[in-house]
Parts: sequence; C-alpha cells; structure tokens
Amino acid sequence: MSDGTITLAWLVVRQDDNGNRYRVGRYATRAEAQKIADSLDERGHKLYWVERIAPNGTA
Repeated sequence: MSDGTITLAWLVVRQDDNGNRYRVGRYATRAEAQKIADSLDERGHKLYWVERIAPNGTA
C-alpha cells in the first residue's frame, strides 16, 4: 500500500579540500542525483558523488 509520499533515497555529497563532507541534496532517483552531481562537478571546485540512503536512513 502506498501513502502517496515520494522516497528521496539518493544523496548528493560533496567533499571540500579539508576532507569535510556535506550533503548537498536528496533526490528520488539515482539519475536525478547524478545529473546534479555532474553539473556541480563541472564547476571544478569540489568533489561530488552520489550515495544511496539505506532503509534505516543511513548513507
């Protein structure tokens, strides 16, 4: 049964020059998250990647 909510199971994460990691956004599909990560990577300032959030809410 569906309650009509959308699960945002994909994170875009960035890592700065000091190794600190930050969540940039949450997305419903891997493709959507990857598109954002790729567009941010094109700026060349930081490292961006996509992670799936586990069912218990951890990446």
